[in-house]
Amino acid sequence: MSYIDGFLLPVPRKNLAAYKRMAAKAGKIWREHGALEYRECAGDDLNVKVGLPFPKQMKLKPGEIPVFSWIVYKSKAHRDAVNAKVMKDPRMSGLCDPKEMPFDVKRMAYGGFKILVDA
Repeated sequence: MSYIDGFLLPVPRKNLAAYKRMAAKAGKIWREHGALEYRECAGDDLNVKVGLPFPKQMKLKPGEIPVFSWIVYKSKAHRDAVNAKVMKDPRMSGLCDPKEMPFDVKRMAYGGFKILVDA
């Protein structure tokens, strides 16, 4: 069964276009190295009445928007192999400069996930 890397991060609205450009480049690199899917989603319908809204859970600051992202792999081993190639790709060094990040990397949530249901 597939394996997922998931991300949740706060992006200032003023930096959303820059984030989108960076993510499009990163997505191309991940796909070239074997990722099955690469998705980046900006929060839209966030004023929910049930549960804990993403902005409150993430303690978003004024002007920030949540971005929910995931990458799909064949398996955890495939994820590890793809990520090793991605991290060695010289194009990534230009995308990973902490001074150029359009979001606060220290507040990014990340993890690997086993799929429970694939309907």
